[in-house]
Formats: sequence, C-alpha cells, structure tokens
Amino acid sequence: MPEATKKRVLIVDDAVVVRRTLSDAVSKDPFLEVVGTASNGRIALAKFAALHPDIILLDIEMPEMDGLETVRELRKIDGHVPIIMFSTLTERGASATLEALALGATDHLTKPSNTDMVATSETVSRELLPRIRALCHLPVALGAEAGAPGPLGGPPLVVRPKHKPRLVAPAQIVAIGVSTGGPDALARLLPSLPANLPVPVVIAQHMPPIFTSLLAARLSTKTSLPVRECKSGEALTAGCIFIAPGDFHMVTTSENGVVRLKAHQGPKENFCRPSVDVLFRSVASVYGNRTLAVILTGMGQDGLRGCELLSSLGARILVQDEASSVVWGMPGFVARSGLADKILPLGQMGVEIVRATILQSAARSQS
Repeated sequence: MPEATKKRVLIVDDAVVVRRTLSDAVSKDPFLEVVGTASNGRIALAKFAALHPDIILLDIEMPEMDGLETVRELRKIDGHVPIIMFSTLTERGASATLEALALGATDHLTKPSNTDMVATSETVSRELLPRIRALCHLPVALGAEAGAPGPLGGPPLVVRPKHKPRLVAPAQIVAIGVSTGGPDALARLLPSLPANLPVPVVIAQHMPPIFTSLLAARLSTKTSLPVRECKSGEALTAGCIFIAPGDFHMVTTSENGVVRLKAHQGPKENFCRPSVDVLFRSVASVYGNRTLAVILTGMGQDGLRGCELLSSLGARILVQDEASSVVWGMPGFVARSGLADKILPLGQMGVEIVRATILQSAARSQS
C-alpha cells in the first residue's frame, strides 16, 4: 500500500518498552504507520503540528505533562483528531481515563496488568488495532474486538418499513446498547431524561471492571435519575438507571411477578461481556413489544441480533445517526438491516424516549 494512503499514528508513552511494542504492532498493519513517538505530553504537543497524525495513542501517567493535561491542550489545537487513552486497570487509572474521556478523548484501552510485553502485543493486535481502524474509517478485520467484521461503510442505508401489530404498546423499559464514544454519549443523553421517568433504564456499555462503577457514579451526578452499576438479584425499579458491570452480562428475569436483574459471566458474545445482544434477548423475553431499544455509538455489531428479535415482537428501536456517532458501527448495522423505527441525532434521542414513555403512559392512564 502506498505510504501516502496510510493513516498516521503518534504514540505517547513514557515507557520505552511500551512505545517499542506499540510501534512494532501498529507497523505490521498495512493501513497504518507510526509517524512519531513521544515520552510525555509536552513532547507530543511539540511534534503534533509537524507530524499531522490521524490518531494519537496516549498514556495517562507520564512525567512533565500527563495524559489529562495533554488531552486538554490537544483539544485546544484540534477538536477532532481521535485520541485513544492507554491506561492500567486500576481505580486510579480508570478514574483518570473517564476524566480524559470527559475532556475530549475518544476511546480507551486498558494495558495488561503485568509487564509481559507478549500480552501487551496480543492486546494491541486483538483490541487496539480494530479501534484504530474504526476511528480512522478503515476496514475492520474479521474477528475484531467488539464483533466488528467487514468494512465500516457497508451497503447504502435502507430503512424498510416494519410490519408490527396495529396497536403499539407503551414502552415499559428502555434498553440501551453502546460502546465506543459511550461515556460522552450517555453523559449527554441521560441528563435529558426527567426525574418522573415512569420506566427503568438498563444499559450495556462495553467497558472493563472498575470503569463501569465509576462511570455510574459520574453519570449519577449529572442526571435527575439515580444511576448505578447493577447488583445481581436486585429488583428492577422505575425511574432508575442500571449499568451492566464490566466483564459481566446483565439480564432481566421475572420471578413471581417481580422483574430482577442478574449478572453472570457466561461466554462472551460478539467478543463482548457485557453484551448488548445478551441484555436485549433477556429484555425481549420479559417485556416483548413493551420494550424501547436504543442503539448508540459504537464499533461492531453487538445488539443487531437482539434488535432483530425485539423487532419481530413489535418493539420499537431507535438508532443514533452517523453524524453524531463517534463510530457508526453498532447503530449502522441496525439501521442498514431496516430494523430502526427512527434514526436520530443524539440531541433528539431524549425527547423521543420521553415521548415513548411518559407521554404514552399518560395517554394510557387517561384512556
């Protein structure tokens, strides 16, 4: 492949061995080239203007200028270049990564907890390279993390009318699936939901352990609804938002008329745990056509099969549009399959959720 067509990668990490490992792994991809490395954010900023990278891999903890300050400064210079944070799986690393995402970083990946460079190299090949490709709008290799086979572009968008029951049941649950770009999307969507939301909200966000509990705590400070990480066995209550724990599937079950949430570590689906498909199937078995499913930004096609099942039952499906998505993988697959009732900008999603829950519930109570 000609050099000019390759996407340019800038690697920023204070550890020489990590920079070398990342460089070697990225350089093996024919679509990518490493145009520079830096040992801290200050050096990275100095190189940014000259190198014009298409994407940046950025460590959190570095001397002189750490990852958080680097994100702040980069976003003053360029508001669009993708930035992938590369941090350790610790509470401190998770908290800093979520802060970086709030400051404008695009995605994140956790480093292996040990110093095994073989493990790091495998992580790069399996998880990081598909993310780089997706964010650079390149074809994503078959078997990539988050179940993202084939090119991102896909066939032309076709929204086919859905054959549903004549009477549409009021939504009694909102089920959301989201991945890359999710923390920011949720931080914008959830505050638009009112305190009197009459239904529960369940969310499968692709994230590792620790991250999901911290994400729930952060989101809870921004919304009028309580947000918490799911605890297996708890009752599903209206007006609450539940996030699947990292590395666990979350499902709904009905026991003696009480709907409960369960978390389990069954096999990954679409290379994911939690999986949107697992959540959606369980919601379909309990709520059927009374479900409102929402697919937000994310790479891969997790959620597609669940949406197929929900659609066959007459449930409604909302999809985030391409323009407001960080990666139009998950929502794009659902839209192109003709399963979406509406394809909406993120800013309009909250209004549509309210319309399907509060307004329809009010209409039902008056009838």
